[in-house]
Amino acid sequence: MRTKSHGNNKVNVITLGCSKNLVDSEVMMAQLRGNDIDVAHQSNDSDRNIIIVNTCGFIDRAKEESINTILQYADAKANGEIDKLYVTGCLSQRYKDDLEVEIPEVDAFFGTMELPALLSKLNADYRHDLIGERVLTTDQHYAYLKISEGCNRKCTFCAIPLMRGLHVSRPIEELVIETKNLVRSGVKEIMIIAQELTYYGLDLYKERKLKELLETLSDVPGVEWIRLHYAYPHKFPTEILEVVRERDNICNYLDIPLQHASDPVLKNMKRGITRKETEELIATLRKDVPGIAIRTTMLVGFPGETEEDFEELLDFVREQRFDRLGVFPYSHEESTGAYEFEDNITDEVKQERAARLMEVQEEISFEINQTKIGNTYKVLFDRKEGQHFVGRTEFDSPEVDNEVLVDASKFFVRIGDFANVRITDATEFDLIGEVV
Repeated sequence: MRTKSHGNNKVNVITLGCSKNLVDSEVMMAQLRGNDIDVAHQSNDSDRNIIIVNTCGFIDRAKEESINTILQYADAKANGEIDKLYVTGCLSQRYKDDLEVEIPEVDAFFGTMELPALLSKLNADYRHDLIGERVLTTDQHYAYLKISEGCNRKCTFCAIPLMRGLHVSRPIEELVIETKNLVRSGVKEIMIIAQELTYYGLDLYKERKLKELLETLSDVPGVEWIRLHYAYPHKFPTEILEVVRERDNICNYLDIPLQHASDPVLKNMKRGITRKETEELIATLRKDVPGIAIRTTMLVGFPGETEEDFEELLDFVREQRFDRLGVFPYSHEESTGAYEFEDNITDEVKQERAARLMEVQEEISFEINQTKIGNTYKVLFDRKEGQHFVGRTEFDSPEVDNEVLVDASKFFVRIGDFANVRITDATEFDLIGEVV
């Protein structure tokens, strides 16, 4: 057994969960570096003696991954491979008291809003002059911009308000500073994220300000793409659609999780919207922004979801033909509104319904992609993988959407640059093309 020296601490930050967690880690790392602490993100170096695990506590699968990761580093601490283990993020916020009892090897647990306290454990100060500064963990040409924290919605399946609190918007001025900092570091694509985009500004300015925010960020020199993630369908601020349509650097793309299409299920989810209203909104999106790519997420296996409800969801997806779609089986989360319902659908049925829905989406995606053959698109290239350069169109977000593959033996592009690509072939989730 070997014991690390406390003399020259080196911190390794491990991030689990969503892009919002990733931004939190990037902010934390900027604060640590601002205090002259050596910090890396998910490093494999064996000389990093302090581990900070930024956890996710959203659904069962994410909680299990977080706990397993904590236990892995608890074992490393017990074996003398690391000196200190700290845990932060959503799981820690939600289950701090239980975790302190169950995993005593952890030196301290912190909630989602306790960065100053975490820094203090490392003899570091929270530096207000570093607000807006981040250490990017993504590719240098794109970054996430978190415009708010928390959520005021009452969706019965969702535990986010339990872990992140109520909605708190960040001032436009602060977001502009952060965006300018990101552009100076080489970022070309800004992905705007929040638990709920469309509520932006109501708390701070007493009115929705997403339109004004988009206009202001679009005017920042060097921002070539802006992408919108996680909009809520109820009372959607349609005034933003004019901005999306008219600004060349705002992608014709919207991530709008709809969750379901059956009115009884939507009512029990407390989504505040019906199938008819949802269809009207989708029609408005497509009319006001021709060619817009709509990404959505569906939740299957919600308590009481009948086979008839699920078939209605399948029909809805077939009719609407979403460009991108993700599926999650329902997770029965304590302290949520749906926890009072009986979780009466087996895991096997939940998985089977998720698979059936994705089969439908794969067919739709294949058919849509086939229509793109022969067209030319502006593509931002993220990486070289094997024999291909891999990039994305404005209709695709990193890691979750389609990719464009270009044969590296025939064409050369620079990572982080744009190029025009003519599509020559397509599969369900990939486009194959040549640089023109």
